[in-house]
Amino acid sequence: MDAEARRRQLAAAINRVAAGDQAALGLVYAETSAKLFGVCLRILGERSEAEDVLQEVYLTVWRKASSFDESVASPITWLVAIARNRSIDRLRAGGASRASLPIEAAAEIPDPGLSAVERLEIGEDQARLRDCLHELEERQSVAIRSAFLDGFSYDELAAKANVPLGTMKSWIRRGLLKLRACLER
Repeated sequence: MDAEARRRQLAAAINRVAAGDQAALGLVYAETSAKLFGVCLRILGERSEAEDVLQEVYLTVWRKASSFDESVASPITWLVAIARNRSIDRLRAGGASRASLPIEAAAEIPDPGLSAVERLEIGEDQARLRDCLHELEERQSVAIRSAFLDGFSYDELAAKANVPLGTMKSWIRRGLLKLRACLER
């Protein structure tokens, strides 16, 4: 999954958390916990404190997901801000004795992110996919984007487009065939 699709998936999951969807919170946790733990650990310097604060972060996400606004910040920026603020609050409360660590210590925190080469390849793939999606009929392109990038079910898409379910499935199936042919060129 490319970075933009991950961002959209994460934003959609946070919006579902705002509606009380526990499974969506699990998805947010699975996608972001390593990065947010790294933020907490870097600020607090103690693993146990970072683990406690990380738990508080996801409790905050559960309670405050409705305040997330994608037009203001990306999902990961919003989550990192929560983790950073909770960690700083813990430091100020005296809950952690922060050892001054050299910047080199950050190398020990694993970065699950992509390498520069992987990012370049993803960028090329995204451009190619975008070009191929533009070659489809608009209704096919919209249906495929909504189904595979925004997570809508075929039933939801059919209702939204006011067409029978079989028609929606046909649009998507034909669109995917054209998309595959375009990508294989």
